[in-house]
Amino acid sequence: MRILLAEDSTLLREGLVSLLERLGHTITGTAADAPGLLRLVAGAHADGSMPDIVITDVRMPPGNRDDGLLAALDIRERHPGQPILVLSQYLADAYADRLLLSGDGGVGYLLKDRVGRIADFDRSLAMIAGGGTIIDPDVVRHLVGARVAQPVDALTPREREVLALMAEGLSNGDIRSRLTVTDAAVSKHIGNIFAKLHLAPTDENRRVRAVLAYLRS
Repeated sequence: MRILLAEDSTLLREGLVSLLERLGHTITGTAADAPGLLRLVAGAHADGSMPDIVITDVRMPPGNRDDGLLAALDIRERHPGQPILVLSQYLADAYADRLLLSGDGGVGYLLKDRVGRIADFDRSLAMIAGGGTIIDPDVVRHLVGARVAQPVDALTPREREVLALMAEGLSNGDIRSRLTVTDAAVSKHIGNIFAKLHLAPTDENRRVRAVLAYLRS
């Protein structure tokens, strides 16, 4: 894949470049701050060389807060469908829900620790570039377990487990294999989750909205 990378730490940026190239990917550009990332994307769009995926840190200069995440939102607004993965040091950041709910997929939110699990990281890149949505399992557990949100509280332990696997990007078949249950059982659990979280069949991206429902409670 062709990847555009934004990370303010020189050490981590060079480490990511080395890792991604070892995995067979091509780095089309790197940036050390949010404005630099936006300039790279604008240039790629102008010459018709948009990357397969953009990877950006959440907290970068100039504000050293959510500048990278805000840049990711700007990119998605200007270029709908552009796959983006944001990397975070923390369990939650402001605006993360807006990014994950933007468009019809092709977004991811992973903790930086996940990069060290190389096979999982590479799989996540492929899924996001292919239009999937990936949320770090630790973030999911934090979101569905650490907050008191009435709709989420209505889920059974098994439904919470299924919800966490959905957020990891697993298909119904993958969930069936992981939990060693039938297809019918998986479909029933997912149907119950959608019903309890008041997500109608017409709602776009219901799988992600299910995970992020607590944010709107």
